[in-house]
Amino acid sequence: MKKFWKIMNIVYEKIIMVVFVVILLIVMYAAYDTWYVYDHASDDSYRRFRPDSVNAAEIDSPITSDMVGWIVVDDTNIDYPVMQGYDNSQYLNLDPYGEYSLSGSIFLDSRNSSDFTDPYSIIYGHHMEYGKMFGAIDDYLDDQYLSSHRTGTLIVGRNGEKTYRLEIFYAMSTDARNEMVFDTTHYEELRQFLENAGFVRDDRILCLSTCAGDISSTRTVVFAYILEN
Repeated sequence: MKKFWKIMNIVYEKIIMVVFVVILLIVMYAAYDTWYVYDHASDDSYRRFRPDSVNAAEIDSPITSDMVGWIVVDDTNIDYPVMQGYDNSQYLNLDPYGEYSLSGSIFLDSRNSSDFTDPYSIIYGHHMEYGKMFGAIDDYLDDQYLSSHRTGTLIVGRNGEKTYRLEIFYAMSTDARNEMVFDTTHYEELRQFLENAGFVRDDRILCLSTCAGDISSTRTVVFAYILEN
């Protein structure tokens, strides 16, 4: 009997050791995964390929031909190429180089015109920690922050064919199924909503959208006027 319990103790110790190793590996993987995602979201190497009204993008730019522009929001981390896929899933997990990345890309709604001439355009981006990707737009829900961070730039075209000023004027939280915001065919309904809120202008409107933290069905959206320089 003593021999039996001795064997059982050895087996128990080995099981505990295996469980401990498995837990350790899971923790290590989770830490690596978090670092990997953040590291990719923090990669700003592509900024050297940003075009402007004077300089076109480098001929050998590794950013894919799906790039339709560039967006900069002043005094934030938002300084990214804008991609446009064949649908709104393509660039959820592809970086601007067309490589797999959990942080994905900033991308224009596939239903919008790539030259931003529509009366209403929507740009999406993942919500990342430390203000990376579109994590920075959370701050716009604070009226005081919004009032002091209203400016940005929209560069249109892979070679910077056109540059517009952005004037941010409104932010809110909404449900991801809100067709008024996320269906471009409901623009007139959105325009009426904004007019009722006191924003009565004929300028084209750009919406920036991201998830509201871990609440998957809620989106934070920021609206900006697209203005001629």
